[in-house]
Amino acid sequence: MARRIPLSPQAQAVLAAMPSRRNVLRGALAGGAFAVAGGALAACGTKGTGGTAGPSAGPRCTTADLSATERKIAFSNWPAYMDEDEKNAEVHPTLVAFKAKTGIDVSYTADINDNNEFYGKIRTQLAACQPIDRDIVVFTDWMATTFIRNGFAAKFNPDKVATFLKNLAPTLRSRQFDPNMEYAAPWQSGLTGIGVNTAVAKEVRTVDELLTRADLKGKVTCLTEMRDTMGFMLMSNGKDPGDFTTADFDAALEKLKAAVASGQIRRFTGNDYVQDLAKGDIAACIAWSGDVIQLGFENDKIKLVTPDEGMMLWSDNMLIPVTSPHAANAMALIDYYYDPKVAAELAAFVNYVCPVAGAQEEMVKIDPDLAQNPLIFPNAEMQAKIKIFKPLTEAEEKEYTGRFQAAIGA
Repeated sequence: MARRIPLSPQAQAVLAAMPSRRNVLRGALAGGAFAVAGGALAACGTKGTGGTAGPSAGPRCTTADLSATERKIAFSNWPAYMDEDEKNAEVHPTLVAFKAKTGIDVSYTADINDNNEFYGKIRTQLAACQPIDRDIVVFTDWMATTFIRNGFAAKFNPDKVATFLKNLAPTLRSRQFDPNMEYAAPWQSGLTGIGVNTAVAKEVRTVDELLTRADLKGKVTCLTEMRDTMGFMLMSNGKDPGDFTTADFDAALEKLKAAVASGQIRRFTGNDYVQDLAKGDIAACIAWSGDVIQLGFENDKIKLVTPDEGMMLWSDNMLIPVTSPHAANAMALIDYYYDPKVAAELAAFVNYVCPVAGAQEEMVKIDPDLAQNPLIFPNAEMQAKIKIFKPLTEAEEKEYTGRFQAAIGA
C-alpha cells in the first residue's frame, strides 16, 4: 500500500487533524474497484507484482490449529488501512461486527510500515517454524510472492474461504504468484500519481515536467519504492511498465540519475513526503493516492494529478503465516471481508481500491455518488490510464532493485 515509511510526528499531527475519511470522501479520487472488468486492471500489480511464485517451496511447518478453543486472531496491517469509529479511532466498526457475528476477537495492530522491514522481523522465526504471534499479515504483491515462494504462507482451506473464492473480482483471479487463489487474498489496492501543492507551483501534467521544469528544481521528491518511481520513468520514455526490456530499464534509470544529478529531485522518500508537501517545502512529488487525498481535504491547494503518461496501480494481500495457531479463525476473517456489504463499508472509509465483486452495488446504498464516481469505480477511460509493473523473476528483482537503490543512494 501507500505507506512504506513511518510518518513523522509532524505528519501524523497533520493527518490526525483531518476530518474522518468517510465524511470527506464524496466526489474525491480514491482509487478504483476491480468489480469493473477491463484490460488495464486484468493483471493487477502492487507497486509491481513479483514473479511467479508457484506452490510454497520452503519449510513445511506443522502447527496445531487452536481456533476452536481460542477464539481470537492477531492481525497486522498498514497504518490508516481500516475503518475507524468517528469518535474513537481505536474502534473499528467492521471488526466489531465480525466479533458479534463469529465470537472471534481480533487484536488489530497497524505495525507494518515497510515490506522489507516487516518481512525481516519475522523471516528468521518463520524459517525455523517458530511462532511470530500473528495470524494475518498484509504484504504488497511482490513481497507476497517472496512470502509464498519461501513456504511461509499457509494454504487456504477452500471450504473456509468460499465467499472469497466466489467474490474475488474476475480481474484478480489469474495473478501469476497465486493463480489458484490458495495463499493470498487482496485487501485493498491504490494508485500512484503526482502530488502537487499549487500554492507553491502550477500543476504538473507530465512526468517530464516533474523531472525538468525549472520552477520545480530542488522541490521534487520521488519514492523509494522501485516499482513506483521506475514505473514513472519508464512511462516518461514511452515504455509500458508492464512490458519492458533491460535496455528500457537502463534508459529509464539514466533519466532518473540525470534528474538527481541536476538537483531537480530533492530526495527519495516513503510517505514522509506528506509533511513536506503539506508545508510547501516541496512543490510536487510522486505520491500515493490516499496520502494526497487526505491532505487535499485539509488544504484544497494540494492536488493528486493523473499525469498524461498514466498512473501506477498496486495492491496488498492478506496472508496467513504457516506458524499461525488460529488459521481457521483467520480464514473466517478473510471470508468476512469478501462479503460485498462489508467490503463496501471498508472501501468507503479507506478510499482505496476494493477487490470484491458486488461492492459497487452495495456502495450505492452507502453513498450513491461514490458508487458512480469513475475515479473510485473506474470506467473504461480511467482504466486505460492505469499501468502495472511487470512480474519479475528472483534474478530480475535482485538486479533491478540493486541498481535502483544504488542510483538513489539507498
